[in-house]
Amino acid sequence: MAAEVREGRVGHTEGVPFVSRAVELGRLETALRHGGPGGPAVVDLAGEAGIGKSRLLAEFGALARRHGATVLCGRASEYERHIPFQPFSDAFSDLDARTLRVLPSLRDLPPVLRGGGEAAGQPRPDDRFGLHRTTANALRRVRGARLVVVLDDLHWADPASLELVDRLVRHPVAAPFLLVVARRDRQAPAALTATLARGADTGTVTRVVLGPLGERDCVEELARDLPRRAAAEMYAASEGNPLYFLALLQAHRTSRPPAAGHDRALGGGAPVGLEALLLDELAPLEPLERAAVEAAAVLGDHATAELVAALTAAPLTDIGPALGRTMRRDLVRAHQDGRRLVLRHPLIRALVHRTTEPWRRQDYHRRAAVELARAGAPLVERAHHVELSLTGWDPEAADLLTRAAEQTAVTAPATSAHWLEVILDILPDAPRHRERRRELMLLRATTLGTAGALRESRDLFHQVIHLPGPAAGRRTDEGDALRTTAVLQCAVVERQLGRYAEADALLRRELDRRPGPSPTQRIALVVEWCCRAQFVARFPEVRDELARTLADARALGDTLGEIGAVTLAAMSEAYEGDTAAARELTRTAARLADALTDSDLTELCEPLVRLSWAEVMLDAYADAERHTVRGAAVARRTGRLYMLSQLLLCRAYVHFLTCRVTSAIELADEAATIARALGSGEFLGCTLALRALFLGQARPPGHPEVLEDAEEAAAAVQGSSDSWWSTLARSLLGFAAMGAGDPHRARDVLFDAGGGKDLHLLQPSLLPEYLELLAAASLAVGDTAEADHAAGRALKEAEHIDLPTRRAAALRALGRVEAHRGNPAAAAHAFAEAAQESARCGATLREVQGLLLAAPFARAAGDGARAADMWRRARRLAAEGGAVQLAALADQRDPEPPGDPDGPQAAADPAAGLARLTAREREIAGLVAEGLTNHAVASRLFLSPRTVESHVARVYRKTGVPSRAALA
Repeated sequence: MAAEVREGRVGHTEGVPFVSRAVELGRLETALRHGGPGGPAVVDLAGEAGIGKSRLLAEFGALARRHGATVLCGRASEYERHIPFQPFSDAFSDLDARTLRVLPSLRDLPPVLRGGGEAAGQPRPDDRFGLHRTTANALRRVRGARLVVVLDDLHWADPASLELVDRLVRHPVAAPFLLVVARRDRQAPAALTATLARGADTGTVTRVVLGPLGERDCVEELARDLPRRAAAEMYAASEGNPLYFLALLQAHRTSRPPAAGHDRALGGGAPVGLEALLLDELAPLEPLERAAVEAAAVLGDHATAELVAALTAAPLTDIGPALGRTMRRDLVRAHQDGRRLVLRHPLIRALVHRTTEPWRRQDYHRRAAVELARAGAPLVERAHHVELSLTGWDPEAADLLTRAAEQTAVTAPATSAHWLEVILDILPDAPRHRERRRELMLLRATTLGTAGALRESRDLFHQVIHLPGPAAGRRTDEGDALRTTAVLQCAVVERQLGRYAEADALLRRELDRRPGPSPTQRIALVVEWCCRAQFVARFPEVRDELARTLADARALGDTLGEIGAVTLAAMSEAYEGDTAAARELTRTAARLADALTDSDLTELCEPLVRLSWAEVMLDAYADAERHTVRGAAVARRTGRLYMLSQLLLCRAYVHFLTCRVTSAIELADEAATIARALGSGEFLGCTLALRALFLGQARPPGHPEVLEDAEEAAAAVQGSSDSWWSTLARSLLGFAAMGAGDPHRARDVLFDAGGGKDLHLLQPSLLPEYLELLAAASLAVGDTAEADHAAGRALKEAEHIDLPTRRAAALRALGRVEAHRGNPAAAAHAFAEAAQESARCGATLREVQGLLLAAPFARAAGDGARAADMWRRARRLAAEGGAVQLAALADQRDPEPPGDPDGPQAAADPAAGLARLTAREREIAGLVAEGLTNHAVASRLFLSPRTVESHVARVYRKTGVPSRAALA
């Protein structure tokens, strides 16, 4: 079922012969046949300018359609690189009714990707990572026809498009979807190169590199009518670049001598000789023809005869024939849609745009902005032309660019920051503009932080802080408030960068300034100062100051200040292990938060982060999830991505502890994607470390990916201070090392992260968990005394903290020691009690862990029935929750009594085990035996990965096999 969507569009190379690319086309066809679930998701086509990438893409597009694929084509442009998602919107903007009938899920693509922009009156768009998720979900639901999206010239893509490509490489959609990107290697942004290289390493990306054409192909296929020697000389001059060879050939046939030399231009663009030849093509044009070509170069993909006439101020009756003459010269071509016009090649557009007199080029862009506004074009497309038309200060243009920057601040912050910089560059340096300059700089600094340019954001905040005050005779309240806001936001950025001492100095200086900040701003400054102390594990030093600030906020009726202070106090007390105080503060904070509307919570994303983490640390998982869901919705809507990533991570931890491992990893993946984009090394390390912890349960025991991810997390915080996040990232490596069978390293990691054998640097409220790990590692290396000490200390710490999960961890440590001593009854009792404690608060994953540890010792102590009951419950909960490691542990321990018809003992005969499988289980078992992953099976059968995991677990149990290889 082929969809004729803009066939031949990529490269506009319909008339160029297809020469000597059969091997590369074959690789693209292979990717088409095998792309999607279980195969490559992206093709990276790389090569220099003019080497034939666009021509190969055009041929591949035709081939893909013959195979029944729907092909959508887009191109990034050198002169639209600040329009968000431009190549994607170029590809998706022409979705017609026929294509949408074939692929109805594409109706759910975000409007900005379908060329609709973000017009006034539309609902505010999701955050850019939510937009990525919406896009992936629409693509994931592609069924039936294969979808191929081709993006040419991606080295010119805007930052928002590059982020979306990164998302599709990191998390390939499980659908018959293939993304093909073409780029110039040397001009591609480093981020794009790194994304595609990482995808090639993991098998997600297939890399195809185009080199020079062979001499025989050029001479015999493209220049048959020329003497062999002359064609060979042209080939040598072209260095095998087909575009340059064809230009030389055209020059020879029209008796125009080529320019001397054929050195490459700087920047990886056209060869110098080629540029001269292209200029020669423009030389014979009449003035109106040249103006028409220039206008088309300015308009790009918007070029139509009517718009060209408007830009040149020529009657349509005159411009039509002029365009016809340029088309006969093959400078301008008709677009596939029959309305628009395109220049023959992007190099010609770039050359024409660059060689147009600056004042005429600016006037063209000014007129283009006017005409596009009249046609109702999206604001960001008009902003692009307004920017390129500026010659000096223009209040109306500045207002339009400001609105465009505000509109794109959430979905494309890098573009937003760029437009704000344009305004600041032309804003007169006069006293009457001082407050506007401060406001724009403050907005740009915030946007840069959202875009992940934390250091640049911090530097700009410092510039705002040190700007001169308002002009003489004006009130200073507004200027002082903006300055204090800049200090507060700058301190948050310093904290994100792990520069806690700098944040401390900045906040102290502002608090000591005279005249000082307003009472409400002072409360906000003190809360941030105390938050900085909490992050470096020095909360006891500021506990009294925070209590005074909370009292001040209540006395002032400052609800924002009160909830900020009380949530920080709640989280800090929970971190320190003062459970009684933390519970009381958390209840107060929850009452305050629940009484506010979502609009009231706009400025309270971070307090919701702190409240949620406090609730997690207090084993209140339902409350924590409720607040993370609400907070994430507010954070997405308002673009507070730093807070969104923390809320996602907190919710992921809740899902992990309540044995929803698959969704925990999905949430952690999104949090990690945001953390990478934000550029906060400590938070990224913390996120990756927790993800590795979750992954440890989603992979079989000893799987190398778990340790690799944990090591990446520890490397991300290398050289950081002993902050909460960096210590957590380093200490969690110990769990991965233990899972990899290296107890010596697990102990070393704990002692290093904890500041010695007393572990004084580790989070006090989590000490029982760390001590449980230490006891297990010490027993494994034969240090029984260390294990006894660790278990005894864990019991004391758990008694002090007084929380079910901490008591459970201490009991598991005790159970390990009792088992080592040869006391199966005592070990079984300790492990079973640990399971009961975990069940009390809903920590299902820890309950499963306790049950599986208890079952074999209960059986050894003579209580086989109880052991079987514990095993059955644990095995079921583990399978339902996607806890692969615990399910594998259950299968290894196998305490089922012989009489159980579904137990592994009854499945000793593989044929008998297979006979007991249901039809669906047999179908899934067959696919697993073929080597398909659970995700690939889920995609093949249109099931959720979690459902497949449950079926696979039942297959293992019924057949008695321990692995995929054994099942095969």
